[in-house]
Amino acid sequence: MIKVEDILEMWKKDSNIDPMLLTDATVENARQHAKYLEFLTTSKLLLKRAEMNQKVLLRDKWLYYTGVMEKPEMDERGWDYDPFKGARKPLKSDMGYFYESDPDLQKSEAKIQYIKTTIETLESIMQAITWRHQHIRNMIEFERMTNPS
Repeated sequence: MIKVEDILEMWKKDSNIDPMLLTDATVENARQHAKYLEFLTTSKLLLKRAEMNQKVLLRDKWLYYTGVMEKPEMDERGWDYDPFKGARKPLKSDMGYFYESDPDLQKSEAKIQYIKTTIETLESIMQAITWRHQHIRNMIEFERMTNPS
């Protein structure tokens, strides 16, 4: 998975338009579109996979917290046999507190939020690339107006 920081660093370089090479910039636009579209597509697929994995994890945590999960399965995952650390089992209405504070579920949710942020960043970049030809055209028009020859 590509990091959002790396994407932003690439975009800092790719977003520059050299006024002396405007025709090259129009050709480069297609290459950039393909590059960032690939990142966007891959990120969307990663998000789907992470969301599906989280659903499986949530099911497993439900089995764990309700006492249905067998000890070998807990051993396999490295989970403690007593999810409530000696306290009595909470009411069904209070179980949300355990799910929300569970480190595995928090890690899964953080991964999903990171991928969503990556997707939002890439969608913003794709929007800029889509309208880039307009900026290039405006630069050409400005050049014609200021240097009529």
